[in-house]
Amino acid sequence: MTDLDLGTLVLGGNVFGWTADEAESRRVLDAFVDAGGRSIDTADVYSAWVPGNSGGESEAILGRWLAGRSDRDELVVATKVSMLDSRPGLSAANVAAAADDSLRRLGTERIDLYYAHRDDESVPQEEYLTALDALVRAGKVRELGASNFSPDRLRSADAVAREHGLTRFTVAQDQWSLVERDVEREQVAALQELDVVQLPYSSLASGYLTGKYRPGQDVDSVRSGTARAYLERPESTDLLAALDDVAGAHGTSVTAVSLAWLRAQPTVAAPIASARTTEQLPALLESMTLELTADEVSRLSAITAP
Repeated sequence: MTDLDLGTLVLGGNVFGWTADEAESRRVLDAFVDAGGRSIDTADVYSAWVPGNSGGESEAILGRWLAGRSDRDELVVATKVSMLDSRPGLSAANVAAAADDSLRRLGTERIDLYYAHRDDESVPQEEYLTALDALVRAGKVRELGASNFSPDRLRSADAVAREHGLTRFTVAQDQWSLVERDVEREQVAALQELDVVQLPYSSLASGYLTGKYRPGQDVDSVRSGTARAYLERPESTDLLAALDDVAGAHGTSVTAVSLAWLRAQPTVAAPIASARTTEQLPALLESMTLELTADEVSRLSAITAP
């Protein structure tokens, strides 16, 4: 079980240096923390997919923002290794080098939560777990996370760590939302068995679960193609109607309801969501204190049950 105080919402940093420039990223970060947020998620690969970028842009923006604050010890900063083309995979040498790169860009002495961004079956699990454990023992990392690992690989990693006295994964990060629920088939049972908490990504399904995507409406967004695809699903009409009803009952946004539903799921400590502007942030912040009734959770769950 994690000892990190994660709060009820994690701010995603994937947009920093992509759809949010540095000035707007700083404003979003300031507003999030001022509202009580404490956890921020990034990765070394963010945002290498943008023309002209090479990766590390999100970390660097976050690092320059952190340098101007006095509350670093109150924040939980998470980043990841294995998906950056210049630092690929989970070999022991790459894990050590990538961590130092991230620490330098973040301008901090430690990473609070360091993820294997995805599994690397070309490297023995004992090798990368030993390398990650060394970072913890050196004080460079506080806790370890596994992102996009299969249930079987999570279990074997835990067994290897226990056998060799290495630091275990305490946090998982997988895709999970009201419309992407494959994680519920086997992953949740593995997390419960291993006492690992989940911080889901894509929690708003590329913006679809904000409610702004409706039949016949155009939305100007780089993710609109992905989000609009959910409208083609047969349950879309019922889901949007139910989200509207629950949001209306609480006097809140569809965004907040979608995130609150996710936070109510087994093993979930806090969903991850990003905001490219400060105007998008209030709906996320509303979710931090929103508690749905058991009936509301069940109603929404039934519509998209896997």
